[in-house]
Amino acid sequence: MESCIFCKIARKDIPSLCVYGDDLVMAIADIEPVAIGHTLIIPKQHYLDVFDIPEPTMGRLSNIAQKLAKAYKTHLGIQGVNLLNASGKAAQQTVFHFHLHLIPRYNGDGIDLNFKGNPDLREESEAALKKIKLI
Repeated sequence: MESCIFCKIARKDIPSLCVYGDDLVMAIADIEPVAIGHTLIIPKQHYLDVFDIPEPTMGRLSNIAQKLAKAYKTHLGIQGVNLLNASGKAAQQTVFHFHLHLIPRYNGDGIDLNFKGNPDLREESEAALKKIKLI
């Protein structure tokens, strides 16, 4: 896609600090990091969101996320990691090219990603999930 920022980065039209690259995916430093080592893992081909990306490419992204997390633990001394994706406007996606945020976590870093659950939704949620059978 011509105007997509991540497509431009994948084509090397825009420079980035790339920490990993292969034929399917690349991992780049986020230009507005929320933690030291904040990395974006993107497919080189344009896919809108999690609903659009093919399974093999999604698998490769996950594999690279794990390898990077292990490398960051060894070389950056991280104590944890968050892998985040937003798919769709309702999920607050702002860049419409699938990407995973790999956010290194450090003890006492002040980042709070706790979700406040709603126990009143449990029954309705479980009823909805019972309608789905993938196996």
